[in-house]
Amino acid sequence: MPSVLPCFRACASTPRVHQYQSPKPNLKNITHIFYVGKGHYFYRIMSIVSSNMSFAYPDGDAFSFPGIEVESGQSLLITGPSGSGKTTLLHILSGFLPPQDGEVHIAGTSIYQLNERKRDVFRGKHIGIVFQQHHFVRAISVLDNVLLAWQAVGETPDVKLAKEALDALGLSDKMRSKSQDLSQGEQQRLSIIRGIVKRPALLLADEPTSALDDHNAREVASRLIDLSSHYGSALVVVTHDQRLKDVFPNELELSNAKTQRR
Repeated sequence: MPSVLPCFRACASTPRVHQYQSPKPNLKNITHIFYVGKGHYFYRIMSIVSSNMSFAYPDGDAFSFPGIEVESGQSLLITGPSGSGKTTLLHILSGFLPPQDGEVHIAGTSIYQLNERKRDVFRGKHIGIVFQQHHFVRAISVLDNVLLAWQAVGETPDVKLAKEALDALGLSDKMRSKSQDLSQGEQQRLSIIRGIVKRPALLLADEPTSALDDHNAREVASRLIDLSSHYGSALVVVTHDQRLKDVFPNELELSNAKTQRR
């Protein structure tokens, strides 16, 4: 059995006020409920909660991870050197790699209690991913690449929402362009839009700034934080990019199978 590691929480300093009347809401992803009178409550909505996860590869590499709780609209930076387990943790949190111990709850659902098919459907609805490699479809426009976020899971695209997201990140004049005609920074912004546009409970970003210069790296990181806060998504960024430490308020550092809190 893995050792019990501490839980790392990324929360706002003050819980938000939600207008729920008595009795208090009974939702699995609501924690830290405080009654404030007249049938109203302060409470935190945890978009992702994981507990004491571990995974061992057949070649002998083994990792144990602390519990993670990230509130809706908050962000967490996970850093560490190559081989520290960042990619393994990302795959576990995204529902691609079942842990051998521990659980992952996203939007109140224990994702590894779902079978693989249902987990794929859940991921398409509730998890946005900004991949290190963009995986754009070169033959279609920038707008159509965003609309794929819906089409890939059999949903009707929200063209208005897609255009609003492109406008918010300064790509409204590039809607009809092809992805290969965008600059490196613009391509990264397009990747972020595709991950966040459906307002997922959880947005995961894999090395989103590793190929960018200092100016674009800081801009992309700030955009990720601002958008996830605006859309109410929990943001988890996995990276070895030390430049981001000054941008993110919450950081969890991995060192092989051990963790250190900043």
